Amino acid sequence: MDLDDLQGIKHLDESNYYEEILNFPRHFAEGWKIGKSYPGEIQRNGIDRVIICGMGGSAIGADLAAAFARDQSSVPIVVNREYDLPAWAAGQNSLVIASSHSGNTEETLSCFRQAKDLKCRLLAISTGGELERIALNAGAICWKFQHAGQPRAAVGYSLGLILAAFFRFGLITDVESELTAGLELLNQESQKFAVEVPVAKNPAKRLAGQLVGRIPVVIASDVLSPVSRRFKTQVNELAKSWAEFDLLPEADHNTAAGIENPEIIRQGLAGLFLESASDHPRNRLRSEVTRQNFLLEGIACDNYLVPGRTRLENILAGIQFCDYVSFYLAIAYDVDPTPIPGIGAIKQSMSARG
Repeated sequence: MDLDDLQGIKHLDESNYYEEILNFPRHFAEGWKIGKSYPGEIQRNGIDRVIICGMGGSAIGADLAAAFARDQSSVPIVVNREYDLPAWAAGQNSLVIASSHSGNTEETLSCFRQAKDLKCRLLAISTGGELERIALNAGAICWKFQHAGQPRAAVGYSLGLILAAFFRFGLITDVESELTAGLELLNQESQKFAVEVPVAKNPAKRLAGQLVGRIPVVIASDVLSPVSRRFKTQVNELAKSWAEFDLLPEADHNTAAGIENPEIIRQGLAGLFLESASDHPRNRLRSEVTRQNFLLEGIACDNYLVPGRTRLENILAGIQFCDYVSFYLAIAYDVDPTPIPGIGAIKQSMSARG
């Protein structure tokens, strides 16, 4: 579909996923506010490990928060996408945060029940569901937010809430000023990506057009590492397209050797290198060198410098850009961005088998 056909886009986007992208800054601000002001005392002392349990959009929010906290938190923060907790997650020194949009994610519920039995310190984040019920019955801290859309569209809430949890548990300092600056940046940047802005002047539409017919491979480092994962998953869920992500510097120790065969795959790849001011100087150099190497091997590549002066600004701007690009890629493929029949079919099959 023509990415400048406003009526066609509106007709195809039946559930108005575009509005969810516009709401990302508001969701983030609300999530932070909810978590920061949620009533109840929080005991800060004695935490020496943090594990966040979640899947999909809820886990991405945790990845982003953990990446931001990496240069502040004195304790390890691990994101767990499993049915079971690691053996070291036990006792009051272990803070377990269960993040589930619906409150009914089976993997997250499994871990939360284990954490309760293991006497871990507990925090549940959801819109309700079984997770809220279990948490309240256990006397655990339970933060609830309102969002009726898809979990992937609530990444702002999960990021804001988990950052607020980190602050209230004493893992990071107050990010209020950075949040305000980040929201201002998002407002400025979104004007470039708006659906009314034509392809010739819209970086998100142009990149989406370049990705049509190719498999995107999003490569990033440092604080943008979870943004590359988010980019991949948004392309999957919105555009119903295959995509991959990779990380520097690790990619230069394996992926760089795996681009020769099969030749037909090289012709169908599109490398996208995300870069920011927060990147380690050597990783900025690696991004340039690796991109040049891929180009010499016949792989189409592009780079995008994510704007922002701080780590939080880079995270927020990166998420917003990838969401716009993924939305326009869905439109270019003439598919509705909202339905996810492949995921629904797997959930039904799992449910039918007990």
